[in-house]
Amino acid sequence: MSNLITAEHFQMVAQYADLFKQGMVITILLSALTVLLGFFLALLLAIMRLSTFRPFRFLCMDKAGHLREQGFLFALSRFNPISFIATVYVEIFRATPMLVQLWLVYYLLFDKSVIDLPKVTMLGFIRMERFIPGVVALALNSGAYLSEIVRAGIQSIDGGQTEAARSLGLTQGQNMRYVVLPQAIKNTLPAIANEFVTIIKESAITYTIGVQDIMSAVNATKGALYIMAEPLIVATVMYFCLTFPTSKIIAYFERRMSRGDRR
Repeated sequence: MSNLITAEHFQMVAQYADLFKQGMVITILLSALTVLLGFFLALLLAIMRLSTFRPFRFLCMDKAGHLREQGFLFALSRFNPISFIATVYVEIFRATPMLVQLWLVYYLLFDKSVIDLPKVTMLGFIRMERFIPGVVALALNSGAYLSEIVRAGIQSIDGGQTEAARSLGLTQGQNMRYVVLPQAIKNTLPAIANEFVTIIKESAITYTIGVQDIMSAVNATKGALYIMAEPLIVATVMYFCLTFPTSKIIAYFERRMSRGDRR
């Protein structure tokens, strides 16, 4: 396998231009679906972590109806199973490698004995039995990271607005839906958009399960031509062309939004 970079090698790689174009389309679709699904998962996780559901609260009540503020029953009364489940999920997905998560999803969750996906091809080149597990694995990982961003956005809303909403007769759910979430989402949009840029780069790992993204095109070209440097350079340029303009557009809108907030 040659490591010498030559114009002739680039001409040979050019014969696989369609493969790289298909890889770029798959990378964009993979990243967009990942951020979309990851955002809804993050929203659910953030709300779960901020919930006040404590089913064992009654255990620390004395006969007079007062709360005991010490002992095992007091600690148990403060236990929130919904928040606990969300916290465990977030910590596990943030503390384990993305590659391990991807393989667990593909080889365990989408095993034929669990979820058997039909071998369907979309747009003529997207193999859904590989593409869907890749989206699911990336979304599960992205949701764990985005949930902290969404949670911080919710907590950044002034508590006085919640008090005002309650004084107007809004329930806790209505307050979250109509008052808190719209503002929190607006505040976190730049960070969510930046996650899209991150996922574009991290999606390269999905070629290990057969997703035909840009790195898969590199691998196929390397196997056919026995050259490595030139396909990698092409892939580098393609990733740069995807991420650099996107990050600049995001920065532009972030500045516009921040100017609106200062008025």
